[in-house]
Amino acid sequence: MHRTGELFGQFETMEQQRESASLGMWVFLVTEVLFFGGMFMTYTLNRSTYPGIFAEASRSIALLLGAVNTVVLIGSSLTMAMAVWASQAGKKKLIPIFLIATLILGFVFLGIKAVEYHDKYVEHHIPGLNFRFEPGADVATNAHAQLFFSLYFAMTGLHALHMIIGAGLLFWLLKESLKERFTPQYNTPVELVGLYWHFVDIVWIFLFPLLYLIDRH
Repeated sequence: MHRTGELFGQFETMEQQRESASLGMWVFLVTEVLFFGGMFMTYTLNRSTYPGIFAEASRSIALLLGAVNTVVLIGSSLTMAMAVWASQAGKKKLIPIFLIATLILGFVFLGIKAVEYHDKYVEHHIPGLNFRFEPGADVATNAHAQLFFSLYFAMTGLHALHMIIGAGLLFWLLKESLKERFTPQYNTPVELVGLYWHFVDIVWIFLFPLLYLIDRH
């Protein structure tokens, strides 16, 4: 296998290379959907089994922080889309600007999530030996509340891990964009990372109502 410019030796044209890479990313995202889908199903089954305590536990999570994070992620999707557009339009100077904006919004999201996790730690809502949901609550209530928070930390933690991976990819794109590597003829990495970032944002759009908006009325 050899490489000529941005074209790898196993491909005959840039278009063939782009289509192959896009197909690979879509296959990867499908496996991610199946992975998150299993967690969503587990959550849904337990929520339907213990609706009352899940609603109570959900109301202990800061809705404002979750709502702000939702807006932040939607904004990051916009800046990521603009980075893809800039690479397709040949506006090389704009690509790093939009990538930096996406990174900043991503770290804002993670920072707010860290604040949420700290609040749960202070309230003894971290599943484990020191877990305590309500003073004087019976064993079953605490057990079911602990189940909710186990799912909460598993789902939001896995999402945060995907955000961190995405941030690493954005740093790499930023480094390459500063070399003015991406052109209208070659911008596949920007497009693929954009697809990944949008997927992570969409996952949060499902997580937010599932975890934060249970019986908020």
